[in-house]
Amino acid sequence: MSTKLITKEGHEALKKELDYLWREKRPDTTRKVTWAASLGDRSENADYQYNKKLLREIDRRVRYLRKRLEDMRVVEYMPEQEGKVFFGAWVDIENEQGETKRFRIVGYDEIYERMDYISIDSPMARALLRKEVDDEALVQTPSGEVCWWITGIEYVK
Repeated sequence: MSTKLITKEGHEALKKELDYLWREKRPDTTRKVTWAASLGDRSENADYQYNKKLLREIDRRVRYLRKRLEDMRVVEYMPEQEGKVFFGAWVDIENEQGETKRFRIVGYDEIYERMDYISIDSPMARALLRKEVDDEALVQTPSGEVCWWITGIEYVK
């Protein structure tokens, strides 16, 4: 199970998605299902079958979001975090080959569709936690241990 932490921005995005699904997408899809059902034989009605399936997917996502938002803890920036890697930090790292990366450590629900976010539960994030600039982090990967140096830490305030 993933850690139940989320940034303020991530929490707002999930609430916005829930609101959109419940107030706009679901009523629209329900209207389509009702219309398609009124046409008669539902077994060969592609509009009915497609929208009924879409309605089930929407309901599944709504249930998930309601439960998840209820269980999550929003983590906001605190000045005591400055200078060390904690949840919500933007981290710049570099390896021995000179390859650099920049990403933000966030909750599991925030990483989708974002190439610059990593989950707090990932091996990289776990290796970086509580480290400071110029510290080295050893990350366990499937191909072995990899060493990264922290070159920068920033927080959204």
